[in-house]
Amino acid sequence: MSTDLNKRARDVLRLIVDAYVETGEPVGSRAISRKLGMTLSPATIRNVMADLEEIGLLHAPHVSAGRLPTEAGLRLFVHGLLQVGNLTDSERETISGRASAAGRSLPEMLGEATSVLSGLSGCTGLVIAPKTDRPLKHLEFVNLGPGRTLIVMVTEDGVVENRVIETPLGIPAASLVMASNYLASRLIGRTIDEGRATILAEIESARTQLDTLTADLVEAGLAIRSIGTDQLIVRGQSNLLEDVGGRADVIRIRALFEALETKDTMLKLLEAANKAEGVQIFIGSENELFAHAGCSMIITPYMNSREQVVGAIGVIGPTRLNYARIIPMVDYTAKVIGRLLG
Repeated sequence: MSTDLNKRARDVLRLIVDAYVETGEPVGSRAISRKLGMTLSPATIRNVMADLEEIGLLHAPHVSAGRLPTEAGLRLFVHGLLQVGNLTDSERETISGRASAAGRSLPEMLGEATSVLSGLSGCTGLVIAPKTDRPLKHLEFVNLGPGRTLIVMVTEDGVVENRVIETPLGIPAASLVMASNYLASRLIGRTIDEGRATILAEIESARTQLDTLTADLVEAGLAIRSIGTDQLIVRGQSNLLEDVGGRADVIRIRALFEALETKDTMLKLLEAANKAEGVQIFIGSENELFAHAGCSMIITPYMNSREQVVGAIGVIGPTRLNYARIIPMVDYTAKVIGRLLG
């Protein structure tokens, strides 16, 4: 549709969106006229604004008020009129430095990258961590008290997974040690999936020296599959609450937070990021996940060293995001993560 607008209409729409992003307030014809250097009179600009309102790109929140862009107007601006900026050297150094700090596991690195993206953008940051089917380098059962045991697993690339399972009351420490040693001897250097069939076959054919209680512990350890599933990390949720205007807004944001906690949401986010190359932008109801939250999402996939998409990172914020600044920020963070994964 941007090609259907003449230059005058495009300039007016661009200035209204710029002002909306900056202040969140309706913009009047006199303000636009001043920004244009009085090359167009307020009366002429009012006519242009009326035309833009008629085709659904602007709306007036109150009678005799200025105009605000509609979701359609924002989409047209982002996809046809937006001039994307560049990151400063300082922003690049901040993202690279904090994400690549030595000694972190993969989830810690992704969490830090999401935190810095949230901080720099002023939005809620989110990242889908990749599946981790890496070989194990450590596995251990730890007694937490009556009826509860912690299984600690560490992959060769430093991903730590802790899971609590229910166990019989009064289980002896010797059974925990035996189960730990048995699984470690067969899984270190392998993935759980690689060793599962062999171990279960051993137990089934009674070729092991495990007692019944220890064998049950071993099977419980093999049943832990969460180390091979996607994980959603969210940072800076409070940023979304800074732009709310009343109870209705709070309710919408709360519903958004609840949606972010579901597995189905993660799959849809990853699917959205995978639909096309590069950064994806969803404004308001354009994304069914946030249709009622009045939010926009900027998200992009990141790849491993084999150029395979393994996750996605992005931000969620109000529809009046500073798209020109945040789009390159999300894109650069995804590239940094890809390099670190390599």
